[in-house]
Amino acid sequence: MNKLLIFIILTLTSSVSYCQLSHNEWTELLKKHVSNNGHVSYKTFLNDSTKLNYYLSNLEKNPPQEDWSKNRLLAYWINAYNAYTVKLILMNYPVKGIKEIGGKIPFVNSTWDIKFIKIKGENKDLNYIEHHILRRKFDDPRIHMALVCASRSCPVLRNEAYTEQNLDIQLDDQCRNFLKDSTRNNINPKEAEISMIFKWYSGDFKKMGGVNAFINKYSLIKINENTKKNYMSYDWNLND
Repeated sequence: MNKLLIFIILTLTSSVSYCQLSHNEWTELLKKHVSNNGHVSYKTFLNDSTKLNYYLSNLEKNPPQEDWSKNRLLAYWINAYNAYTVKLILMNYPVKGIKEIGGKIPFVNSTWDIKFIKIKGENKDLNYIEHHILRRKFDDPRIHMALVCASRSCPVLRNEAYTEQNLDIQLDDQCRNFLKDSTRNNINPKEAEISMIFKWYSGDFKKMGGVNAFINKYSLIKINENTKKNYMSYDWNLND
């Protein structure tokens, strides 16, 4: 077999592989094990570990390509972050909260620094996906309403995968739902109790005019420059 024929076969095989990537398996798992209010049944999820591993294996075998659209890339990495977070919980289940899994030094040995993710032949951690890829390359504050750290104060884990076609609708919906959920944000014009996410990542919201502008875009109840803002305590207990 000559070199040209081998090259053509390898190219076609690679192209087919990339076309096979689907987030349908992730949607099926989420619909089965995540309630409409975002509670995750990790006990039953354990029974589908093989199916979750199959989905993660597909992510690993079909990494992002240069010709992918922005929405396709975003959907890939958001789904990857959430699916690998579930995987990490299942690897250590039962746990009271995700912080129990790792050490106490952020960006050194915390839960989010565990390198158990393999994409493009390299071992990655959850921090890498969030801070080096999603926040650095996409500059879209809506991602903070979509990334779920398996904790009660995190945004609700959507019980469907993010997709290239529906991403903007899904992200906007996540923002609206997050802000109207009084367990995560309690908005009123005089005094607003808001999620610590808005404090930790305040700089990420500047693109949309700041935290106030972001809240007013997605919340039915509006605030203004005179609104006193306090931050809610963050509940790191498991979102089960």
